[in-house]
Amino acid sequence: MTSTKPRQAATVRTWRGLAPRRRQQVERRLDLRLVAPVAIAWVATAFGGLLLDPAAAWAGSALALTVAVLLVAPRGRTRSPDGPRRLVALTLATTSLLLLSCAAQGSIRSAGPIADLARSQAVVTMSGTLTADPRPVSTAGRRGAPVVVVRLHVTTVVGRGVRTQVQTPVLVIGPASVWGGLGWNDDVEVVARLAPAEPGDDVVAVARPLGPPRVTGGPGLILEAAATVRERNRVATDHVWTDARGLVPALVVGDTSRTPQDLTEAMLATGLSHLSAVSGTNVTLVVAAAVWVCGLLGVRRRWRPLVAVVVLAAFVTVARPEPSVIRAAVMGTVGLLALSTSRRRAGVPVLAGAVVALLVWDPWLARSYGFALSSVATLGLLVLVRPWGEVIATGLPRRFARLGPVIAVPLAAQALCAPLVVPLQGSVSVIAVVANLLAAPFVAPATIAGVVVASLAVVWPAAAAVLAWTAAAPAQAIAGVARQCAEAPIVAIPWGESAWHAVALAALTAAGIVTIPWAWHRGRTRPAVAVAVVLVAAGVGAPTRAIAWPPPGWLLVACDVGQGDGLVVNSGPGRAVVVDTGPDPELIDGCLARLRIEAVDLVVLTHFHADHVDGLAGVLADRPVAEIRSSPVRDPPGEAEAVVRLAATKGTRIGELRAGQHLEVGAVSADVWWPAREIDAGSVANNGSVVLTLHVGGVSFLLAGDIEREAAAAVLREVQRDPARWGTVDVLKVAHHGSGNRDDRLLDHVSGRIALISVGAGNDYAHPTPSTLTALDARGFAVHRTDLEGDLAVVSRDGEITVVSP
Repeated sequence: MTSTKPRQAATVRTWRGLAPRRRQQVERRLDLRLVAPVAIAWVATAFGGLLLDPAAAWAGSALALTVAVLLVAPRGRTRSPDGPRRLVALTLATTSLLLLSCAAQGSIRSAGPIADLARSQAVVTMSGTLTADPRPVSTAGRRGAPVVVVRLHVTTVVGRGVRTQVQTPVLVIGPASVWGGLGWNDDVEVVARLAPAEPGDDVVAVARPLGPPRVTGGPGLILEAAATVRERNRVATDHVWTDARGLVPALVVGDTSRTPQDLTEAMLATGLSHLSAVSGTNVTLVVAAAVWVCGLLGVRRRWRPLVAVVVLAAFVTVARPEPSVIRAAVMGTVGLLALSTSRRRAGVPVLAGAVVALLVWDPWLARSYGFALSSVATLGLLVLVRPWGEVIATGLPRRFARLGPVIAVPLAAQALCAPLVVPLQGSVSVIAVVANLLAAPFVAPATIAGVVVASLAVVWPAAAAVLAWTAAAPAQAIAGVARQCAEAPIVAIPWGESAWHAVALAALTAAGIVTIPWAWHRGRTRPAVAVAVVLVAAGVGAPTRAIAWPPPGWLLVACDVGQGDGLVVNSGPGRAVVVDTGPDPELIDGCLARLRIEAVDLVVLTHFHADHVDGLAGVLADRPVAEIRSSPVRDPPGEAEAVVRLAATKGTRIGELRAGQHLEVGAVSADVWWPAREIDAGSVANNGSVVLTLHVGGVSFLLAGDIEREAAAAVLREVQRDPARWGTVDVLKVAHHGSGNRDDRLLDHVSGRIALISVGAGNDYAHPTPSTLTALDARGFAVHRTDLEGDLAVVSRDGEITVVSP
């Protein structure tokens, strides 16, 4: 007799009952469904929600949510929405949530009179709290003094006799001698003149103080204790090597106050700058080390998450809970999932949730490159490192197989982050992967030892000072890697800076990921393929500047001298007129050498800021200079006196240029339009810049120095008085490296549509500003930048004007 009773024991399958291979396949399959909805909502926030007024953002949020509800609403008793419809609905719902946050926070920020006061450039009295430490910038103030920028959360404003309670962020730009001594979370009161911020900025207004701030409060006991930890950490490492003295506090809590400037530049050039800021890497290392110590001490597993949370809270407090630190803490916590075999599959959904939560908390993170790079790097850690590490391990000798994931980490980060970095740098780093691989073995020892030193310094400073060498040694090794890699023959490959260039790089990266395994296999089986790949790579990478530079028919070259101006005009074979000399003698000297200039007929110094005159020694070093002519506005006086002393040492005549003068130097002629007088507004030095229309080889150039809106308006009046002398201008050298302090009416008097911007890569002023680029683009200018393209040569061939770079 056969039983009809169901055999439940044979049919019911539990997770524990799955075969090991099946369990492994389920676990290894990543859930990527949330990536697209979050990415689309992010883009909608960055380029839509933050540019809308709160009312429009409210309406957009309601519309997106309504459509999402309609998409998922059941149309019958048994029908449920299909997968694509649910995905679109999720995207719209996420977008609605972020737009709602934009509207809510925009309403709070714009409430009150500050936006209106800024539009009228009113003088106000503000009370508020510093939300970050003052950050130095390299631009000079009105009298040449260094300045800092700091975010101020304004709570009270007195304008036009009315006191108002507000919750408004304002960016303060003030002298470093006054504001540099303040700290995060200090309460201050200041009298300042307001100006409107750029659309989409994370501040409502920009303030320039009219006097020193009055400190009305401090950060509180807990944060003062955190500051004590930072200070004692600096004291404990004060006796170690110079580079390590700056790097150890930077690796531990992002304190870069003592990092040498040349080391900072080397780390930036080699892709190691993320190590000297509070990043997800720091958080991951610190929390992972805490969990590991719990294991050594026998702490039960259920208590370890609590320990991790306490350690994370303490770390964030010491590093200061600024927005960038909170972001790093969240991303570092998500990154720990990549190290967990049992929870790896949840990593991408958790990352997506973390991104949405952070964007709801601060929608302006959607326009932050740091946040984008951190998120994308974390995604690469979760998605690519494990499979790439396994593939790399198969190609390594068995005893080095464990290095596969180590090599995969910087490769994955470079592959995903490079398209985002291109719009900032205009180049693709070829040394970053190598530098990160070489530095990787030293990062964890330096960071963890640094944390121990910082903790010990609170209770036993003497012991911490001895232990500091254990953190200093690996930190010094990281510095050595950065410096050596920065001196490599090829550090980066020039690339365009537009969105299309970024898309092209992303497509090229994807193609490389697909084709490299095929090329590797073919190269092992067919050596001819390997030889061909090597030859093509060598042909593409071989430098051609020595034989192709300068280009035939060149008229003017904007030298890549960093954040400054250095222009060379062709006045005859082997001869030149030099307009400004940049901040570094070696850079301008190298540019002149590449152009094969043997003698300089004239040096024009438009004004005396260091980024225009400190390179003068490089021009005078190895070639005769007939004469120097400068602005009559001797501001800042220290730099002006240094120029006079250097000219006297070399026996070179020095004179002045004033509005109305005409010059003839070899094949070059020029008309001087400014200065006619000193303008006591804005920056006296910048508004005293020499402005020239220069003519060479049938092409006319407008060289605008660093003039600001006041001087630009004065030049415009002179042009309107004498349009015949102005004539036709073919090429514009944009004023002040693309600063937003300008008068766009002057652009309308440039007939040609070529603009050169002499600007330094990664400068602290965000030059050129988006508003300047927008103004140039709206008028049809083709913009060329030294930070993205290097030396820029204006060439005239067969009546056509072009700009070429090496």
